[in-house]
Amino acid sequence: MRHWNLTIDAHGIAWMRLDTAGASMNKLSAEVLAEFAAQLDEFDRKPPAGMIIQSAKDSGFIAGADVEEFKALDKPERAQEIIARGWHLFNRLAAVSYPTLSLIRGVCLGGGLEISLACRYRIAVDEPATRLGLPEVLLGIVPGWGGMMRLPRLIGPQAALDMMLTGKTLDARRAKRAGLVDLAVPARLMERSAAELIRSGRPPHRPSGLPALMNHPLMRPIIAAMAKKQVAKKARPEHYPAPYAIIDLWQKTDGDPLKMPQLMQAIIGSPTTKNLLRVFFLQERLKSLGKESSFKAKHLHVIGAGTMGGDIAAWGALRGLTVTLQDQDISRIAPAMGRAAALFKKRLRDPLLRRAAMDRLIPDTKGEGIHHADVVIEAIFENLQAKHALFQQIEPSLKPGAILATNTSSLKIEDLRTALADPSRLVGIHFFNPVAMMPLVEVVAAAGTQTQAAADAAAFVRSIDKLPLPVKSAPGFLVNAVLAPYMLGAMRKLDEGVMPSVIDAAMRRFGMPMGPIELADTVGLDIALAAGQQLSDTTTAPKCLMERVERGDLGKKTGRGFYEWAKGSIANRSDVAAIPEGLAESLIAPLVDRTQALVQEGVIADADLADAGVIFSTGFAPFRGGPLNWNKTRSIRG
Repeated sequence: MRHWNLTIDAHGIAWMRLDTAGASMNKLSAEVLAEFAAQLDEFDRKPPAGMIIQSAKDSGFIAGADVEEFKALDKPERAQEIIARGWHLFNRLAAVSYPTLSLIRGVCLGGGLEISLACRYRIAVDEPATRLGLPEVLLGIVPGWGGMMRLPRLIGPQAALDMMLTGKTLDARRAKRAGLVDLAVPARLMERSAAELIRSGRPPHRPSGLPALMNHPLMRPIIAAMAKKQVAKKARPEHYPAPYAIIDLWQKTDGDPLKMPQLMQAIIGSPTTKNLLRVFFLQERLKSLGKESSFKAKHLHVIGAGTMGGDIAAWGALRGLTVTLQDQDISRIAPAMGRAAALFKKRLRDPLLRRAAMDRLIPDTKGEGIHHADVVIEAIFENLQAKHALFQQIEPSLKPGAILATNTSSLKIEDLRTALADPSRLVGIHFFNPVAMMPLVEVVAAAGTQTQAAADAAAFVRSIDKLPLPVKSAPGFLVNAVLAPYMLGAMRKLDEGVMPSVIDAAMRRFGMPMGPIELADTVGLDIALAAGQQLSDTTTAPKCLMERVERGDLGKKTGRGFYEWAKGSIANRSDVAAIPEGLAESLIAPLVDRTQALVQEGVIADADLADAGVIFSTGFAPFRGGPLNWNKTRSIRG
């Protein structure tokens, strides 16, 4: 076999270790599944005492199906073939006479979890990298290889639907509590535990009590109606049909996609599926941009412990770096340390891991960390003279080959680097707020910036689990440059008499996570005004914006802006009965136009990267495939 390694141990147990050839992660391609099926044929003739499925790769268990094969999903017969292949094979696995076990270490997603569900037993290795889930809905498709049938039977329909409808993953301990795995064990015990469990003769896990009752056919319509009500709060069926299809398939066919071919063809042939797959490949392209350099960072030094600097430092420590955080005195650093502790508590369930992360984050009032750092990021306030003075001070202390970066969002690299003896080494590494939530980071290069420095910066960004987006130095780079005209255009609609709630409702219905007026209030109206004056093509700010800034009504942070705010939420949000036709299109037009202009100006390399940047920074409706893709396909459809 090319992809599977088979060994039979002294007890007659077959260890099937997957090592997908030519791939960094294990994927269930047609060839991988064909080899597995052939091995099952052999076991039919000579059954083993048991079979354990395991990964031979350090990168994880199985990341899912080979998504490259999904590019043929525009042909209904090809899609049906892919579904039937896994459905029948995993049903066959579930029916074998000998005990089977899935030994899961690292990511176990999509088809990886579906092959595990078809086994009698499951063991998860208790490590941070171990995650189990069925995230197909994020690609606009459904778990078609038995996940919709077996997961509700195993952990109950409410917990199963929650996982399938959101793409949520579980770590080893949560999976054990849910009943998804039989054991959660440390790595040192995984193979011994697997061998003992498969020889135990223990009956497979089945839910009892209320979870089992809810899976009864008479209860399914009630559970399905409740699930659809919850989904409708976040996703409209015309925008995201897949979650509704998952509910229908579970309710009406016990999760068998082959029994509703018309529904499956509608899902697979929908623009949403095409665009969400496009977004997946855009994300993969961004990930690949960090592979052009072998740069490895162990020590990060951040200067400026404000909201951005402190949160960048905390994220670096969370991702395993030693981080020194510099500011003028400890009182300025203390709030950042408090936010870091809250982040670690939220992200790391093991107290020992939280303690280790805090130990990696070191207050540094004297800047001693600069001498040892592989990456130095400046994140002080946006003042050119102050940044010049800082660069002149720290440049002599930098290690050879260290990255020197600025997190500026408004100043040009060309202006900042004039204070340096070697101006070619400065790059922009521009994070977005909140740092822990926003996946995109702009990597900014100016004319004359060292090519290697930019490549190293992208590698660093990828190493801390962010998506690097290369952009050229220009006012606002990509993201802020397209957001400014979008928000200002929305405010000009306010000056024309359109209500804030109507504008925001129009854009939420379009698919944006938040309307532009609420976004402006959240960012701060003073910041929106300053950014607009710098980045907008027009010189006159909207009257409604100027009036509020002059009064000191700056949005969420002051409790009043375009909305009243209470406890971090809009207090006076009102229902919108009707949205004028064409309003959303006119509101999004400035963003689309500016994005197209930045591609033409070369600020961003091409339209695909521009779409990726806007999606992963602003939340631009993923089902539309990006602003330029949406504009192009809209024009094609007339």
